[in-house]
Amino acid sequence: MRHPTAHLANLDLNLLVTLRELLRERNVTRAAARIGVTQPAVSASLSRLRRHFDDELLVRRRNGYTLTPLAAQLADQVEAVCAAAERLFGTGHRFDPGSSQREFTLLMADYTVGVLGSRLSAALTERAPGVALHIRLVREAFAADIAETIRLIDGMVAPPAGRFDLPELRSVALFTDRWVCVVDRANPVADEGPPTVERLAALPWVVPFQPDRGFSAAAPMSRQLALLGIQPAIRVRVESYLAVPPLVAGTDRVALVQERLAAAVAEPLGLRVLDCPGEPAPLVERLWWHSDMDGDPAHRWLRELVVELTSRL
Repeated sequence: MRHPTAHLANLDLNLLVTLRELLRERNVTRAAARIGVTQPAVSASLSRLRRHFDDELLVRRRNGYTLTPLAAQLADQVEAVCAAAERLFGTGHRFDPGSSQREFTLLMADYTVGVLGSRLSAALTERAPGVALHIRLVREAFAADIAETIRLIDGMVAPPAGRFDLPELRSVALFTDRWVCVVDRANPVADEGPPTVERLAALPWVVPFQPDRGFSAAAPMSRQLALLGIQPAIRVRVESYLAVPPLVAGTDRVALVQERLAAAVAEPLGLRVLDCPGEPAPLVERLWWHSDMDGDPAHRWLRELVVELTSRL
């Protein structure tokens, strides 16, 4: 039997970079520009990739290219593999942010991007102009296999969860928030004072990251509803935190959202922000990383930068 290392030695690993850019851009010309090679060179690489996978990968349509089902399946895998390779070969005894060309990959919810994104982007532009940032948005599928996912990225910003209680994971607290309820300003419940659990349970709900009709306590918001003893009558499900408030506006629905998000959107959307009944547990956002990263100076620099930026919130 042929040893797996022999098969790896016969692969042109430069094809990984080409594949990543082709799947990102879905365009041969733009992929070539991003890599810094000619269009014919990328076309030749695409032909080799098609032969290797025995799949077209990119299919020409009237308005450009679309990904085949296999290419869509490969997209996340090639991102993770390229990120891991960049970290491997970028590891050294020192890290110079001013000259580094490294790409950092962080996994976070869109709400967290709204809180931290502009600060992090501006800080990288100022202190590490050659460093690239890849933000991957949280999906329930990522958290299901967190140990493997976080090994292949630089870090994840998320509140604690039982499945994160693994010996190989490290974390540091970044910032806190609290849960509040939002309803449309014309909703009668807005004039009744602090809502009771019974009143909230009787309203239709907008809920993010609800995977099916069964009640799941996987997402932070779902866990909080469970603590309140509310089985929400869900009318709208959405794979986003930022999309929740607009789906409450102009309706009789209610939602549980982070106070920072509510404060930013309540006035323009015509929403009323209400305190939750009882004493909701505070929402503590933490930066999580794999212990393999502990000795990486570049990763340590990134961690310290994120902690510094959130300390100003």
